[in-house]
Amino acid sequence: MSPPEWIFHPEPKSFRPKAKFRTIWISDIHLGTKGCNAELLLDFLHSVECETLYLVGDIIDGWRLKKGWYWPDSHNEVVRRILKIAHKGTRVIFVVGNHDEMLRDYAGFSFGGITLAREAIHETADGRLLLITHGDAFDGVVLYARWLAFLGDQAYNLLLRANVWINFVRKRLNLPYWSLSSYLKRRVKNAVQYVCAFEDAVAREAAERGVDGVVCGHIHCAEIRRIGDVTYYNDGDWVESCTALTEAFDGTIQILDWAEQRAGNKANLSESSIA
Repeated sequence: MSPPEWIFHPEPKSFRPKAKFRTIWISDIHLGTKGCNAELLLDFLHSVECETLYLVGDIIDGWRLKKGWYWPDSHNEVVRRILKIAHKGTRVIFVVGNHDEMLRDYAGFSFGGITLAREAIHETADGRLLLITHGDAFDGVVLYARWLAFLGDQAYNLLLRANVWINFVRKRLNLPYWSLSSYLKRRVKNAVQYVCAFEDAVAREAAERGVDGVVCGHIHCAEIRRIGDVTYYNDGDWVESCTALTEAFDGTIQILDWAEQRAGNKANLSESSIA
């Protein structure tokens, strides 16, 4: 089959140059849910270029879509944008997560220039090897108490609905994006203990594999920290924090907080207009 006509349409003109990276990691977009910040993600994807893009799981929320169809135009645009990025020459690797687990049977296949995988190994520009995995394999709740995971998913979605309304009001007040669920997660003791236990489990697996580090998603907490002999990287999400991991051409890896950066850009524009 020939590609659709829209994939050949020229890029929209932009007054700001695109940031160029060797590699970008994003995960936990949760297309198909009301909590997905598709507009912020589209803004990010239009603002960057990279040689390799890793989609580190939970890109599509199959759990939520089974309960009811929700798919606005902005979610279509995210899919179209990723396909266009692949068509323009970026290597796109989709490491499947638990919410889009229906795609795991297709690991090894390529669709529209996007290669599906259960996990991957990435070599950085400075020669380090990183294990790329969504992370649900290290989550005891998902592995051993699936019913509890679904129950937690229900409560979590209530928080995400609250996020939508809070940020609707904040947008009217010209305030930047802010996540209630992320705020609570970082302040509840049990949640903090769970995150630390998850990070330690992922790091142990990376050490046993003999790699230098691991990149994952799943818990919606962007982080870079040294754990023993390996470096743990989490790219965050596009539901709560709107973050990505980026690798520069010298191998340096950083967290890019797009909501914060966009808020900073708006503030600079406001100061310029006042001046």
